[in-house]
Amino acid sequence: MTSMMTGRGVAPHQHEEGQITQAIEEYTSMVPSGTYLTAAVGCIGISAVLHMMGRKHDAQFVGHWVPTILMLGLYNKMVKQHGSY
Repeated sequence: MTSMMTGRGVAPHQHEEGQITQAIEEYTSMVPSGTYLTAAVGCIGISAVLHMMGRKHDAQFVGHWVPTILMLGLYNKMVKQHGSY
């Protein structure tokens, strides 16, 4: 069953974002989307260099930043395109 049939779930615009979330979205939306992609690619490069230097644990640590940065970039892009409610 869908959430509409069971009476559970949240309808669009049923709840508003908090003031902190709105402030974060306002400031982060000013950051160009390419910045997040550049940061992610930079982390990939740094991770590769660390790996070649034999610092495998450090390389993995930096490499794990990549998906998080890309997710932040995706969220940034969505806020810019669809707005914040």
